[in-house]
Amino acid sequence: MRHRLNSKGHREGKLIDYKVSELRVVELLDGLCSRMKDYILEMDGPNKGKWSKSIPLDAIQDRRQADAHSKQMSTYCGRLLEDTEEELEERIKNGSLKPGEVERVLCWDLARECNLSESNIQTEPVPVYDDEL
Repeated sequence: MRHRLNSKGHREGKLIDYKVSELRVVELLDGLCSRMKDYILEMDGPNKGKWSKSIPLDAIQDRRQADAHSKQMSTYCGRLLEDTEEELEERIKNGSLKPGEVERVLCWDLARECNLSESNIQTEPVPVYDDEL
């Protein structure tokens, strides 16, 4: 990624591999918290008190409560990301963050918000592709 042109119109500057670039980190993290609106806090059943991927909000009986919890999740995500952004960015850049490890790294390693015996996040398995991280 070289952006400077010299007086002859040739590109100058350090060539940075996309995989370790700032642009890649920004693209990966941009919009992450806005996707948290897809999760809701389970209010009953075996997963009571845990976050899970939601059904469409139109199908939820108490939409106001679901919207409030969804906003709460998005706000929490923003705070968590703000607190851990530098460490997360460094792990992405140096390649130590592997696909499928984001929950563990954010929840346990960086934020220390989860206890090891039980995850507070219950989600459907999401396919992760090597080019995502």
